[in-house]
Amino acid sequence: MKISELSRRSGVSIPAIKYYLRDGLLPPGRATAANQASYGEDHLHRLRLIRVLIGVRKLPVNSVREILGAITEEGDLHQIFGIVTEARPAALKKKQEQEAEAAERETEGVADARRLVSAMGWDVANHTAAIHTLGDVLDALSGLGSDIDWETLLPYAELADKTSELDIKQMHGTTGLLEQAERAVLVSVLLEPALLALRRLAQEDKSAHVFSRQPEETEEAPEGRKAKARGTRGGGTRSAPEREPKGRPAGD
Repeated sequence: MKISELSRRSGVSIPAIKYYLRDGLLPPGRATAANQASYGEDHLHRLRLIRVLIGVRKLPVNSVREILGAITEEGDLHQIFGIVTEARPAALKKKQEQEAEAAERETEGVADARRLVSAMGWDVANHTAAIHTLGDVLDALSGLGSDIDWETLLPYAELADKTSELDIKQMHGTTGLLEQAERAVLVSVLLEPALLALRRLAQEDKSAHVFSRQPEETEEAPEGRKAKARGTRGGGTRSAPEREPKGRPAGD
């Protein structure tokens, strides 16, 4: 395909594509003329991946270059999924884990997060960033005196487990490394706000059914309200006062 079609299908402007070509993020196409080149599906997948990592994840160009290089080197879908979700290249992963291990302070929240992972039977790396994120939340809840603990989160974890099965199913059918990485980005990065939006919509629906105020009694007809207002105007219904006689009664 020509660069114009590549731009249209990827949603990336031609000047940006040329910049990525010059910077080495995008490999050159097959030359077809002095100033023209043809691009394939790998260019398209790579460009879409670049677009998300830079435009959505807000990663610097150097980090994106390292991630793309790591994806090419790995060739394993599980590793690719981890690289994309954590937005860091596999080449740096081991070093970062070693640094984290040396500096890590195992808080009670992190220990509780590990208990939750163990209770769920999840097979995750010891230094997965999400464990520490969950640990920070549990520490914050404990600091606020909340009764929400890791066991309270188990039903949520079960829902997350089912959601993750759907996520992984979305990865089936992909073949090339770049296509797999692009799909991983779509599932892990772009769907995340959609899942949060779906939760908010569901919460609003349940709140409306559970907490909305219901009328305690049947509304009166307009005629009844008017009649009642006339009868109670001035502080309630009263009989007409008896008139005092103007003169003294005869015989006084």
